[in-house]
Amino acid sequence: MEIISQVLFCLALGVSGYLVLQRVHLIRKTIQLGKADDRSDRGGERLTNMLLLAFGQKKMFSRPLVGFLHFLVYIGFVLINIELLEIIIDGIFGTHRVFFGLLGSAYPYLLHFFEILAFGVLAACVIFLIRRNVVKVERLQAERHPEMRGWASLDANIILTLEILLMTAFLTMNAADYLLQTRGVGHFAEVQTGKLAISQYLAPALASLSDTALVAIERFAWWFHILGILFFTVYLTYSKHLHIVLAFPNT
Repeated sequence: MEIISQVLFCLALGVSGYLVLQRVHLIRKTIQLGKADDRSDRGGERLTNMLLLAFGQKKMFSRPLVGFLHFLVYIGFVLINIELLEIIIDGIFGTHRVFFGLLGSAYPYLLHFFEILAFGVLAACVIFLIRRNVVKVERLQAERHPEMRGWASLDANIILTLEILLMTAFLTMNAADYLLQTRGVGHFAEVQTGKLAISQYLAPALASLSDTALVAIERFAWWFHILGILFFTVYLTYSKHLHIVLAFPNT
C-alpha cells in the first residue's frame, strides 16, 4: 500500500512539474523575443527596488493595515511552504516527518512557528474575502471599476479560498497527527511534537474518533495539502493565460 502511495505521489509531482516547466519554457521564449538592453547602470538602485517592490510588496503599504495583511499572506505562505520540502521527501520515500530526525528538539519549535504563520494567513484571507464580498470595499467592486470585472474578481476569490483550505488542511493534519502520537499508533508514535500552537485547539474536536478515522483524516489532510499546493502552483502559472482567454474568448 505504501508503494502505491509513493508511486501516486511521484506521478502527481511529475505531472505538475512538467506543466510548470512547459509554462516556464514558454515565458522564457517570450522574454527572449525582446531586444537586449544594457541595465548595468544604477545597480544598487535597481536591486533595492526589486527587493522593496517585488519581494517586500512596498506598494501595499500605502494602506498600512491592508498592507500588513497582504505581507502576512505573502511571507507566511512562502515560509510555511518550507515544510513542502519535508512533504516531498516523505511522499517520495514513504517516510514520516523526516526532518524530525535531523532537527530533534528544534523540530516542534519550527512547527509552532509554521502554525502561527498558517493561522495568520488563514485569518488574513478570511478578512480579504469579507472585504470583497460582504463589506464590498468600493475599490474592489467590479461594477465601479472595469479592471475588476469578470475573471479578475473570480480569480481573487479562488486564490483566497484555496489558501484558506490549504492552511486548514495543514492545521488539521497536525491535530490528527498529535492525537495519533499520544495514542502510540504506528509510525506516528515515532515523532513526538507535543501540543502545537494552533492545532492543539482543533485536537479536542477529533479526540473522540477512532484510530482508523484519525489516520484517515491525517492522510486526507496531508494529501489535500500537497495536491492543493501542486494545483495552486499550476493554477498560478497558467492563470494569466486563462484570464486572457476568458476576457477575449475569440482571440
